[in-house]
Amino acid sequence: MGTGPGGSVPAMSDAALPVLAPPGLDLVACLDVRVGPPVEVGETARGVRRLIPIVGGQVTGPQLVGSVLEGGSDVQLVRPDGVAEIEARYVLELDDGARVFVHNVGVRHGPAEAMAALARGEIVDPAVVYFRTRVSFETAATRHSWLTRDLFLGTGARLPDRVILAFHHVS
Repeated sequence: MGTGPGGSVPAMSDAALPVLAPPGLDLVACLDVRVGPPVEVGETARGVRRLIPIVGGQVTGPQLVGSVLEGGSDVQLVRPDGVAEIEARYVLELDDGARVFVHNVGVRHGPAEAMAALARGEIVDPAVVYFRTRVSFETAATRHSWLTRDLFLGTGARLPDRVILAFHHVS
């Protein structure tokens, strides 16, 4: 068997490479996040910038139950190509008293007519809008420290006064 770079670690032959299974997704929680009217900054050099206040909500699911606290925000940039870059930060208060900081970053896009309908405050079938996020958590509660170690993905749907999210653990 040969050596790897530096000569000290044995190289692995192609025949020895393991077969890696694709990761799975396990539902952690669904969030019903109530939002206030957007605060429009307007057309900037990068696109249309706006901030959407988070005014509360509920968390239900197999692993987390509680509420979304008022005071967070979803900062968005709608790029010239129509893609909305999303970066939301808010706090969950779980039924066991623990607080969890959420940082949710992703994108939302779809056909021009669907995105225009969303901008007018209309309900659009979530199946026609791509809304995906990477979710990270911080907490001081040791019983929820598992949230800080692994990867989580989210899917979402925008409604006129709320955002519905499903957070999944990547197994």
